[in-house]
Amino acid sequence: MIINEQERDAVYKTIFNRRDVRGEFLPDPVPDDVIRRILVAAHHAPSVGFMQPWDFVLVSDVEVKRRVKAGFEEAHREAAGLFDDERRAVYQQLKLEGITEAPLGICITCDRARTGPVVIGRTANPEMDLYSSVCAVQNLWLAARAENLGVGWVSIIHHDRLREALGIPQHIVPIAYLCVGYVSRFHERPELEKAGWLPRMELADLIHRNQW
Repeated sequence: MIINEQERDAVYKTIFNRRDVRGEFLPDPVPDDVIRRILVAAHHAPSVGFMQPWDFVLVSDVEVKRRVKAGFEEAHREAAGLFDDERRAVYQQLKLEGITEAPLGICITCDRARTGPVVIGRTANPEMDLYSSVCAVQNLWLAARAENLGVGWVSIIHHDRLREALGIPQHIVPIAYLCVGYVSRFHERPELEKAGWLPRMELADLIHRNQW
């Protein structure tokens, strides 16, 4: 199948307009057919050895969200102590999650034992299954943006706290807890870039040809 110019441009538009959403979630529920479409997109991510190591835990219960939020707050306090005084003050003012505001949470996981101990493509680099699940995260994120849904990745939480909150078996690795929902607006630029936390790096400085 050949991608035409209009379809190509739509893909790039979606990529460049993807944002990590934290504080703009609306309470409106996400329709079941929309949820299914973004999950189908995630399920069609590339995976090493076609092992498809992901599962999707959908979270709409208020009490479960509160347990996830408690795990975030614990890790958030720990993280604040790692910065110097000036950076800590900025860090503590940032809105870094929308766990209870978003109508839906989706936890994407990785079952590293799904197809047995020997997996095509994972023999030299055993972490490739983890990367496969990250590809599912990216697929879901881009599909959500195409549906005008906001997504926020809550990375400031320990895996064991997520396992406890969501009843995830010990051998399953939580990859991403995503806050998902319609939003009041999308930021034109990433929030951390706007806040001056870090600038966008120049692509030319990151390209190496043949040798590092």
